[in-house]
Amino acid sequence: MIDPAPLKIGITCYPTVGGSGILAAELGAELVARGHEVHFISYEKPFRLPANHPRVFFHPVTVNTYGLFKYPDYTLPLSVRMAEVARDHHLDILHVHYAVPHATAAILAREMLPAGHKLRIVTTLHGTDTTLLGRDPGYGPAIRHALERSDAITAVSEFLRRETINHLGVQRPIEVIHNFFEPEAPTRPRDEVRRELGIGAEAMILHISNLRPVKRIDLLLEAAARIQPADAFKLVIIAGESFAPFDSDVRRLGLEGRVIVRERINRVEDYLQAADLALFSSESESFCLGILEAMCFGVPSVSTAVGGIPEVIDDGVTGHLVPFGDAEALADASSRLIANPELRKRMGTAARARAAQLFSADQIVPRYLELYRTVMDAGGR
Repeated sequence: MIDPAPLKIGITCYPTVGGSGILAAELGAELVARGHEVHFISYEKPFRLPANHPRVFFHPVTVNTYGLFKYPDYTLPLSVRMAEVARDHHLDILHVHYAVPHATAAILAREMLPAGHKLRIVTTLHGTDTTLLGRDPGYGPAIRHALERSDAITAVSEFLRRETINHLGVQRPIEVIHNFFEPEAPTRPRDEVRRELGIGAEAMILHISNLRPVKRIDLLLEAAARIQPADAFKLVIIAGESFAPFDSDVRRLGLEGRVIVRERINRVEDYLQAADLALFSSESESFCLGILEAMCFGVPSVSTAVGGIPEVIDDGVTGHLVPFGDAEALADASSRLIANPELRKRMGTAARARAAQLFSADQIVPRYLELYRTVMDAGGR
């Protein structure tokens, strides 16, 4: 549906593979589909940025390296570019993902604009800006200031909202708006994808992540090594970064031939539709978009019960949750699903229904638009 009162919205996110960048790019695409104009501002194009659309624009930030600075500075060039784009394209909203450096740069950019330009700033928290940097005395006060000066704050889970209040003492309201995912149609049949991966009658276990330390790939592989029977599955890892650091773990655990890696895949739908279950072993997660991506294709997940994941998985209904660090519990839950196709199907059907009910674009995007309208009507901070 086309919005009768279109907005001009700037979006800044990290363009690399990760949940925040995926959400920002998908949100931009959904906003454009509803008739709005979207301007992405970052040092690189987000890897899922809609291409060749007349209402999607990308404005690169140039980061220079001067001998004056020991480390290159990104915040100031970003703030200047934000101000330029906001001024030249008459932006109504600047929606930034992560408090630092993006919200900090947005606040500085707003100060550069003419007095009559009331640019509103919406900051969405995704996790590490609270759970990691928020605890650092070198960052915490700057994050708190950025949030207090934003016109609105959102968090992708109730867990993250609580963490932000507890660790940063933010007094402003924080609205929980969960992530969403709208899959594209797969480009290849399920059987063709499985043949290409060398998977026959075995169950295909899928893991999607950027492989950062918090994802605990060591625990994932340890759990895979304990799944029984050992020849009943293959683990397919869709890796946002190089998997090479974990090759030795694969050999040590005797998983050669059972772990298949595909790196830097932009569109994951082909692999999602080919999977039988998904496996996640994270130490901390604010939401875990990979679980939602699997849910949209009727794939149940086995996961550690950390952070915001219990808000995504309905334990025992759409998947299984186990305590963090328990590789045996991850393996046992996976083994049970591998052995019971009817249970997988029942959980997968429930997972798909939950994704549509709670985490679809039709459910989530209107909430962002309502928030944009609210901060505009309020006249800004």
